Amino acid sequence: MGTTATYHDRPMRVLHLTWEYPPLMYGGLGRHVHALAQAQAALGHDVVVITQAPSGDPTIPTAVPVPDPHGGGVRVLRTSPPAPGSDAVDLLAQVADMEQAFIDGGSRLIADWTPDVLHAHDWMVTHAAVALRQQTGRPLVATIHATEAGRHRGWVTSALSTQIHSMEWWLANTADAVITCSTAMSGEVTDLFGECHPNVVPNGITPSEWHPKRVAVDRMRAANAGAAPLIAYTGRVEWEKGVQVLLDAAALLRPDHPDLRVLVAGRGTYLDQVRAHASDLGIDDAVRFLGWVSEEDLRAVVAVADVAVAPSLYEPFGLVALEAAAIGTPLVVARTGGLAELARDGELALTFTPGDAVDLAAVLRADLRAPTAARDRARHAAALVARDYSWTAVASATTSTYARAITEAHAASASPRSSAAALIETRHRIQAPLFAAPPGRLLAHAR
Repeated sequence: MGTTATYHDRPMRVLHLTWEYPPLMYGGLGRHVHALAQAQAALGHDVVVITQAPSGDPTIPTAVPVPDPHGGGVRVLRTSPPAPGSDAVDLLAQVADMEQAFIDGGSRLIADWTPDVLHAHDWMVTHAAVALRQQTGRPLVATIHATEAGRHRGWVTSALSTQIHSMEWWLANTADAVITCSTAMSGEVTDLFGECHPNVVPNGITPSEWHPKRVAVDRMRAANAGAAPLIAYTGRVEWEKGVQVLLDAAALLRPDHPDLRVLVAGRGTYLDQVRAHASDLGIDDAVRFLGWVSEEDLRAVVAVADVAVAPSLYEPFGLVALEAAAIGTPLVVARTGGLAELARDGELALTFTPGDAVDLAAVLRADLRAPTAARDRARHAAALVARDYSWTAVASATTSTYARAITEAHAASASPRSSAAALIETRHRIQAPLFAAPPGRLLAHAR
């Protein structure tokens, strides 16, 4: 029988299932899986990722995993490209098609390569992960990166949201181990899905990759000459990310700072509404919507800013805040979820009440009036991020979770009539719940 120590001491075969992975990227999930997989490979594990393929690539799909072009020793099995469009009406059909492709590709893969553990990332891969667990007999670990209820202020009120919530519940309760990225997210998952005892493993960062190039910084500074102060937002432009709150705060600051400029680097389904909101506020001349930018320009945007703001209404962790801290830019974050934990009660970042533009404007004024204190905070944040949030540490903590799940599975197989074996069998037979109607508000504490 294996022990936890034994599985720490030997390489594991790890199979990740994720709906986004470079170069097909929508948000932080793909970057998380990519960095985690590379860090695990660097630790000596044999890592394969099953994911979608970018559209328009004639070499896709592939029959076997191929080396990740970004290097790092990870192999990637890219299935059929995503269906055109992202309309909510056909989202579930697209997900079903994607998952069937994952199952087909995974079934071919495991004929010659059987993983020690499967790692599913969010609800979109639940069916595929459960099917491949059944085929391999190996434990399934699930990371719940965010929840449908959390993204909608605690409410699940539409048919689509209800089905997504049902899939999340199934994944959390059927998985052999659950991972969340923050203590706040662990509590949210427990409140929503019951006692699934999540393991908290934070997101990570490679600080050396967040040193902006001087030429990019100079170019960005020249493009924003005369802007003072310069405030940066980077990330997806969705309602729950709170860019509209930042614009409201910018409008409040504008009378005292006529040369203020806000840089919004990112795209998303809420971008048109945010553009219209800036116009309605009369500050569209002070806001530059940069859309998608390269990694080089993304670093430069943050580096030239006087302050980076993470104004999320809902944020399980807040990778963009971690990135700003690594660059050494003063940081203001909403007092919610993982952002509040990262801020450490104002030690690393100033905080404001989520959704409160008046409070955000007041905090920004305080930060701008005390630049020395802001820079000191930023330097302290950069040092702690380098120490506590390395991808090597994240990969080690994640594989520790794998090891415990594998050990539990081995112990159960050795004693098939034990209570532990019965618990695992019950967990594996769990199905997604069917709701007669949308369940309504599920998180009373959410905004």
